[in-house]
Amino acid sequence: MNKKIKILLAEDEPALGQIVKESLETRDFEVLFCQDGDQAYTLYKNEKPEVLVLDVMMPKKDGFTLAKQIRDEDQAIPIIFLTAKSQTSDVVDGFKHGGNDYLKKPFSMEELIVRIHALLNRVNKTKNNSAIAIGDYQFNYTKQELSFDESNISLTHREAELLYHLTEKKNEILDRSFILKKIWGDDDFFNARSMDVFITKLRKKLKQDSNVQIVNVRGYGYKLIC
Repeated sequence: MNKKIKILLAEDEPALGQIVKESLETRDFEVLFCQDGDQAYTLYKNEKPEVLVLDVMMPKKDGFTLAKQIRDEDQAIPIIFLTAKSQTSDVVDGFKHGGNDYLKKPFSMEELIVRIHALLNRVNKTKNNSAIAIGDYQFNYTKQELSFDESNISLTHREAELLYHLTEKKNEILDRSFILKKIWGDDDFFNARSMDVFITKLRKKLKQDSNVQIVNVRGYGYKLIC
C-alpha cells in the first residue's frame, strides 16, 4: 500500500478549511488541519508533514511569518499560500517569505492538487540528484548553494528558484512570462526589471566558468548555456 502524503493545512475559515481537508482526503492525502499560525507551527514540528498549505491571514501568527520561521529550519519543504489578497505586492511578499506557490481564493481543488504534486516532484528530483551540474559548478537547490572547486556560494531563495528553472530548461529558452508569473506572481514591467536584476546577480555568481552563460533571448526569455 502506498504511503499517504501528509499535508499540513492551516486555514482560519472553518468551513473552507473543512471542505479543502475533506476534498484532499478523498484524493488519498493525509491532512492535518488547524486554524491559527501557532498551532500550525506545533503540528509542523511534531507531525513532520511533507507539504504546507498556509492561509496568509491567520490569528496568532500570519502565514508569511510562519513560513519565514519554518524556512529558517527547512529550505526544502514545499509551501503553498492561500489568500484572498490579489495585489502583486502581496504575491511578491509570499515568495520573499519562502513560499513556492500561491493560490488566490476562490481556487479549484484540482488546481491545488496539481500544484502539490508538481512541488513534490521537484523535491523528490532534487533529493535523488541533489547536485545539479552547471559547467564546472555544482548547484544544490535544497541547500541554496553553488559550489566551484572548494568554494561555496550562497544563493537567496529567489535566486535558487530562478536558477532551478533555468537548469530545468538548460540550453533551451526559459519563457520570460512564465517565470515571472511563477516566481514573481505577475509579468508586469516592475517585476520584469526585478528579474533582470536577479539574472545579473546569477551571472556574477557563475562567472568563474567562462563556458557558462545566461543569455537574453530578446522578446522570449533567457537561456542557460553550459
